Amino acid sequence: MSKVIVITGAGIGLGRALARRFAEDGHQVVLLGRTLAKVEAAADEIGDKAMAVKCDVGSPDSVREAFAVIAERHPRIDVLINNAAIFEPFLLADAKDEQIINTLNINLAGPMLCMRAAIPMMGNGSHIFNISSESVDVNMPHLSVYQASKAGVERLSKSLNLELESQGIRVTNVRAGAMFEEGKTWDADPEAQMAFGKAALERGINLRERPLSQFTSVTEVFSALLDLPADLHADTISLHGRKAN
Repeated sequence: MSKVIVITGAGIGLGRALARRFAEDGHQVVLLGRTLAKVEAAADEIGDKAMAVKCDVGSPDSVREAFAVIAERHPRIDVLINNAAIFEPFLLADAKDEQIINTLNINLAGPMLCMRAAIPMMGNGSHIFNISSESVDVNMPHLSVYQASKAGVERLSKSLNLELESQGIRVTNVRAGAMFEEGKTWDADPEAQMAFGKAALERGINLRERPLSQFTSVTEVFSALLDLPADLHADTISLHGRKAN
C-alpha cells in the first residue's frame, strides 16, 4: 500500500536517496529542505510522486508553514523521517554562538518541531524515524555539541514512543554511520577538518581508514523497517560501514 513519507533535509545525501528509493517503491514522498532549489531539483528528478517544500526545521514558523502546505495535498502522513542535521566539528571552548545554537536548533529542536506538526496528521500505523549517529557511543573528538544533540534526539524518541503508543504511532532511532555518495562534498572549514582528523588520530581513530557505507545501501534498511509487522517495534537500529569482501 502506498504511503505518504515526509523527509527533512531531502535535497542531498541520505534524504534524497531515501526519497528516490521510496518513490521507486510506489510511495508518495515530500522533500523538505532549507534551500528550495535543491529539493525542487531532487523532486523534479524523482517525478510526479515527489513534492518539494521549503522548510527550515530550526524555525517554528517555517515548520508550521511547511506542514500546512503538506496538509493541502496530503491530509495524512504515514511516515516522518527527521534527517536534517548539521555536522560540524569544533571545540566547545572555541565555538561561536551560532555554531552551538544552530547545531542544537537543527539537530534537536528541529525534530521536535517537525514531530509536533506531524503528529496531528498521523494515526494508527504511522511511523517516525529520527536519524541519530554512531558517534553517540564513539569517543570522537571535537563533536561534543553534535553528540549531545543526537543523544538528546535518542532520549526524545524513547519518551515519544511511550507517549504515542496509544495512537498506534511508532518512533525509531536509526544510528547512521559514515556514508558516501559520488559527488557529495563536506562543506566544512579546511582547518577545522584537519584539526578534527588530527585529534581523531590521537584517540586512535583513523578517519581515512574507517569504512563507509553507501547511501543507497542504507535505504534498504528503511524499506524493511516500513514493513514491520504491527506486533514488532524497533527501538534503535545501529548502522555502520564495513569493508565489503
